[in-house]
Amino acid sequence: MSGGVDSSVAAALLRDAGHEVVGVTMKLWGGESDTGCCSVADVDDARRVAQQLGLDHVVFNFGDDFAAHVVEPYLEDHVAGRTPNPCVECNRHLKFARLADRAEQLGFDALATGHHARVVAPTDGRGWRLGRGADRSKDQSYVLHMLGQRDLARTLLPVGELRKPEVRAHAAALGLRTAAKADSQDVCFITSQHGRRAFVGSRRPMHAATVVDTAGRCLGEVPAVELVTVGQRKGLGGPGGGPARYVVDVDVAARQVTVGLRDDLLVEAQDALGWRWVDGAIEDAVLAAGTAGPVLVQVSAHGQPRPATLVMGDGGAVSLRWHDPERRVAPGQSVVAYDPTDEIVLGGGLAA
Repeated sequence: MSGGVDSSVAAALLRDAGHEVVGVTMKLWGGESDTGCCSVADVDDARRVAQQLGLDHVVFNFGDDFAAHVVEPYLEDHVAGRTPNPCVECNRHLKFARLADRAEQLGFDALATGHHARVVAPTDGRGWRLGRGADRSKDQSYVLHMLGQRDLARTLLPVGELRKPEVRAHAAALGLRTAAKADSQDVCFITSQHGRRAFVGSRRPMHAATVVDTAGRCLGEVPAVELVTVGQRKGLGGPGGGPARYVVDVDVAARQVTVGLRDDLLVEAQDALGWRWVDGAIEDAVLAAGTAGPVLVQVSAHGQPRPATLVMGDGGAVSLRWHDPERRVAPGQSVVAYDPTDEIVLGGGLAA
C-alpha cells in the first residue's frame, strides 16, 4: 500500500472478496522526498486507510536494497550518458522481488498491488500472461514488463479491470481518505523543490560539454552532459531561430553533445539489451523461428505503440526492426513488445 487511491482500493476489493489481507508499505528512501510514494505523508495515508478497512498494516524497511538497485544505478546511468527508468527498476528489484520474496517467506499466498494491468491465467498451452489494464489512459503494463511466470503466478492486480473513475468512486463510497488524492507521477527521491540536477550533482561530478551539429560545428555548451538525453530539444544552449534541433548523440567521455534535425533521429532498427520474455512458450517459438512479427513496441510509459518485427540474434540479443523509421530510443529506456492485439505483453528490455 503506497498511500495512493489505487492500492487502497486494491486492498478493499480483496478484503470484500473474502481474502485475509495485510497492508504493507515499503520504506525505501530515507532522504528528502515531497513527491512519488516515499514521503512520510504517503506512509501515514497507507496506515490510516488500513485502519479504515480494518486491516493490519506493517512497514518493511528496504532502504539498503533501494539504494543498491535503484538509486545507485540511476546515478551511474547518468554518468554513463544513459537515461534511467527508476520506476521500472523499483518494480524489478523491490516490489516483485524483495517484497514478493518476503511475503512468501512469511506464508502469504500472493502479493497484490494497485497497478493498472491484468494477470491472465494460463490457457491453451500458454503460460501466465500480462495484459494491459482496462483503463488504457492509466495502463501500467509497460513498467511491469519484466514479470515472468513465477512473478505472475503469485501476483494479484485487483484494479486492473477498472477504469480510474471507477476506482475513485469505489474509494469515495468507502469513505477512504485517498479517494481524491492526486496520482503520483514523479521519481520519489527527486524533490520538486531541488530537482534532478541538484540530486545528481550532489552525488556525482557534473561536466560541461560542447554542443555541435552533425557537421561538427560548435553551437554552444551545456553545463552538465550527464543530464542530457537523446531526443532532448530544450536546454541545449544554442542560438535561437531556425529549425528545431534535437539531441542525436551524447558522448560523456568526449564531453560532446551532437544535435540534429528531427529526421536525424530516425532509425530503421533498435537494439535491446537484457531482454526478458513473460511467457516461456513464446520465447521458445521466437527462438525457433528467429523472428516474432509483427509486434507492437512501446518505448515510454504512455507512448503510442509502433509496429516492428522482433529479430533474435546470437546469445539472446534482440533487434527491433521498425516497419517505418522511428525516433531512436534513448539508451537505458525500456522497450516493450506487445502482441498484435496490443493487449498482451510479450517481453521487454533496455534500449542499447
